[in-house]
Amino acid sequence: MAGALAAILPDGRLHLQDGPIDLVIGLEGTRAAIGEAASRANAAFQGLLAGLVAELPLLRAPLGPDRLVMHGPVARRMAAAVWPFRADFITPMAAVAGAVAEEVLAALAKTTGLTTAYVNNGGDIALFLAPGAMLRVGVVPHLAQAAPEALIRIGAMDPVRGIATSGWPGRSFSLGIADAVTVLARSAAEADAAATVIANAVDAEHPAIRRAPASSLDPDSDLGDRLVTTGVDPLPAEVAEAALDAGEARAEALLSAGLIEAAALVLGDAVRVVGSAGLLAIPTDTVP
Repeated sequence: MAGALAAILPDGRLHLQDGPIDLVIGLEGTRAAIGEAASRANAAFQGLLAGLVAELPLLRAPLGPDRLVMHGPVARRMAAAVWPFRADFITPMAAVAGAVAEEVLAALAKTTGLTTAYVNNGGDIALFLAPGAMLRVGVVPHLAQAAPEALIRIGAMDPVRGIATSGWPGRSFSLGIADAVTVLARSAAEADAAATVIANAVDAEHPAIRRAPASSLDPDSDLGDRLVTTGVDPLPAEVAEAALDAGEARAEALLSAGLIEAAALVLGDAVRVVGSAGLLAIPTDTVP
């Protein structure tokens, strides 16, 4: 089996890949800092997937009343991120992408001279900002367009250090019908778990919605035989609005509980924003 791969992309970003994990890392700072941070990221990435595989049975298991005892650092991040949502069906896999990004970022963020950094794991992003730094992150609410429709502007003084997006067209299965739910939170793992939960809550029953057992699409899915969304045709306005109402209520509850900083929910042409609207509502054509 091939090991982890590392490469420098044409635009200077670092690309790390191992099996299903595919990271794109952006670094800014002194030349020495960038080189050191890249080395730290590569070192932290080595063996990361193997560590997850070793604990996969527990990571795919639904949470119960007792905390899971995990051994690897990424597995512990995953379990901690989903614990607040244990009243509903959830497994630590709901936070895997964000937890991986967060673990690699934690290693490189120790570098002296680094000003900004991000680790992007398929759209789930962990951030580092030195004092006074600022990052702009593009938001792609409709995956078919594959182009940012808005920008999130995050400064070092903001509490946000993680961004994640979930929705039925994405790379992971969803129980709901949201095209995309983008969440800002204090960590990437927390954002990942919350985006999953909110996206699941954006739901309705209608003939235009197609579903299939997760196990029929992926025998190893942690969702088992639960029905996941495989397609959503145009919905009556009242059905879409009711689905968004449910998701918005869930997002508002998480905001009140301090589990997220903001969220944007997208279904068709409708968008709902919860929390720090200024971070999520900057059209790209207005940014200099």
